[in-house]
Amino acid sequence: MSDGFLHESFHGVDWGVATADAIAAPPPPPPERAGHFRQWTDDIRQLVGVTPDTHRMVAGWPLLQPDGPGSWDHAALDRCDRELDALLELGLRPCLTLFDRSLPQWLEERGGWLERDTAEHFAAYAAELGRRYGDRVTRWITSTDLAGPTLADHVAGMYTPGRGIGRAGLPAVHHILLANGLATRALRAVGVSGRIGTTVTLVGGYAATDDPFDRLALDRLLSWTNRLFLDPLLLGEHMVTEDDDVSPVQDTGCVRPGDLDVIATPQDLLGLSWHTPFRVTAPENLARALPADKCQSRLNEVNRLLVGLGFAVVPFDDVETTAYGWPILPEGLADAVADLHDLYGDLLPPLSVVDNGMGDLDLVDETGHSDDARRLALLRARLSWLGRVIQRGVDICGYEYWSVLDNLEAKFRYTRLYAMAVPDHEPPPRPPMPSDWMRAGAFAGPETQGPAAGLTLVPPGPRDQRVGAS
Repeated sequence: MSDGFLHESFHGVDWGVATADAIAAPPPPPPERAGHFRQWTDDIRQLVGVTPDTHRMVAGWPLLQPDGPGSWDHAALDRCDRELDALLELGLRPCLTLFDRSLPQWLEERGGWLERDTAEHFAAYAAELGRRYGDRVTRWITSTDLAGPTLADHVAGMYTPGRGIGRAGLPAVHHILLANGLATRALRAVGVSGRIGTTVTLVGGYAATDDPFDRLALDRLLSWTNRLFLDPLLLGEHMVTEDDDVSPVQDTGCVRPGDLDVIATPQDLLGLSWHTPFRVTAPENLARALPADKCQSRLNEVNRLLVGLGFAVVPFDDVETTAYGWPILPEGLADAVADLHDLYGDLLPPLSVVDNGMGDLDLVDETGHSDDARRLALLRARLSWLGRVIQRGVDICGYEYWSVLDNLEAKFRYTRLYAMAVPDHEPPPRPPMPSDWMRAGAFAGPETQGPAAGLTLVPPGPRDQRVGAS
């Protein structure tokens, strides 16, 4: 694709950078990620001919309200004021995220997102920040990710030991969606001038084979990720599984009359946080799709969790990977966005992509130096595929770069752990498994605990097994 194609396709898209640093915190030393942001800015200027002028940061709820509802750390509020003013003086448009995974401790002690009151407290917090900063913030994002602090934490137990309680944790999903709707209404009620939306982690993938059961497995993955959050947001109803025609969230009893109307409050935009595509197979095909000499024991352990939901993940065949093990598939993001549009159509609000780069700290050449030409070529390829989707009518209103250095601990623990491939010269990473993930059937109800009946999982390979790109 030519640069002219990119210029035409991305006319009117807001380009920017994002950071997970809380602006309510005392200013840290100059962050290392600044170099990556400058690199992104230079890349976009070369490829698209524009300079990113939006900058999105996290407000930092635990820092602003450390002692309970109605109490505020005024020094932290003042730091937010100064940071927003500094961005405006630089000619940048400030965008503010209200929540990034961490709740104030006083809410954690009360049960966090498992408790309905957390949604009410979040709306009050959003209203106060809207009153203070509503004239300077051009875009409000209620959360960096709806799945991380709910599905990943309270259901699967990825972050805090002992927190994963399987399907009993699904009320957290409902409550964070309710919090988004209440906060959106609260921000509009105080008259903020900027657009309002939230962020979901966009999951995309491909069936491992042409087997119809692999395609069904892919549909199940997308149901338990994309649809779990977007059905309530866009359709006003909780996701219903196709296998047994039940709503896992609704069945927990957490939904009250009127809740789904609040959750479906229209959004000005929808953020899509993108990492990497998945290759998906049906549990009964796992042994064939994941030969023993090509697997990691950790991948088997995560599949032991996933098979209870009717799908499993396997490496791509003959696909180059980054140092994180992410497959280099420039079309992956565009395909995932297109699939989302096929599912929801005109119900989708304008989309703003938040991209975690290539999943490498740096792309280097054979001499160990930064390979600028290769990085630009891969970025051009990804944007060209995305440009085709825009030309076909999908409304993409923004594209931000979220440094791979943000949330680095989680990326090292999980992204590489389950990326399914690492360079030939490096042994597979073996961080400790979350204790909750060792229990079979974390997502299953009491009557379906354990792996699918009759399934024999692939045995783990030797401890020193090297895993290549395939």
